[in-house]
Amino acid sequence: MAFNEVLKGLDEAASVQVAGVRRGYAGPPARTVSMRAGMTRLRCASLLKPLYAWVSAARVGDAGRWRRHAEPAVVVSSNTDTLSLWHAVGPGVILRDLRDRTGVSWSPANGDPSRFGSVEVAADEVAAAYAELAQAALAGDPAAEAVLGWMRQVGHGQAGEEQAFGVREALGAPGAAVKCGWYGAADETCLRTHAVAVLAEGGTRVAVVVGMTALPYTGERERASYRDSVNRGLPVEQEHERTAGPVLRGLMAAALAELGAGETA
Repeated sequence: MAFNEVLKGLDEAASVQVAGVRRGYAGPPARTVSMRAGMTRLRCASLLKPLYAWVSAARVGDAGRWRRHAEPAVVVSSNTDTLSLWHAVGPGVILRDLRDRTGVSWSPANGDPSRFGSVEVAADEVAAAYAELAQAALAGDPAAEAVLGWMRQVGHGQAGEEQAFGVREALGAPGAAVKCGWYGAADETCLRTHAVAVLAEGGTRVAVVVGMTALPYTGERERASYRDSVNRGLPVEQEHERTAGPVLRGLMAAALAELGAGETA
């Protein structure tokens, strides 16, 4: 399916982005692909959690303590554990280390460094950062290896496959490392749903695909019900699946096809 087919009928107020990177030593020439409709930058806090976990490992002296917080931050998207790393290491340090490791520069958009979720990003930046993470893991970086291993657990076990939004199946990559996120803040008239998938292709070759959506969600009754579920700690993944699942999977599958990747995943 091509991008135009996925975007057909999309609300004019919607914002969607997708980006992909395929590269590696002794493989075909590096290839990138990206597409954007709507806002240039979006919040996708959950997609950044594995990256924060990765670079914080070198800053937390106790490896056991790092793992106790980093693993749930990745596997079940624990905000509490992400905040523990974010504040223990320091937002400025984490973002600076990410820039040094990946070349991607981010900062909290609203000037409040205590809120890790306020960082706004573009899909091609996220894809570039994950390509660095993946190749670091292939080169033997133990923290990167651990993070990718935890990403392979996302959607399995007690968390449930709904946390993976069917991304692995859409990409034809059952062994892919994935991370997904979903949220709709009280002051937003959209639901944000996003995902990243990392596919190893042998040697140092990797493919990374990132999809990000912010789709209108303006029905007063629906929004009230959604906020009630969030406030009561009830799962809302099914509502994100209903509003964004097909679009998210379609965008990511189209990007992977454009990359010419997936056949060996």
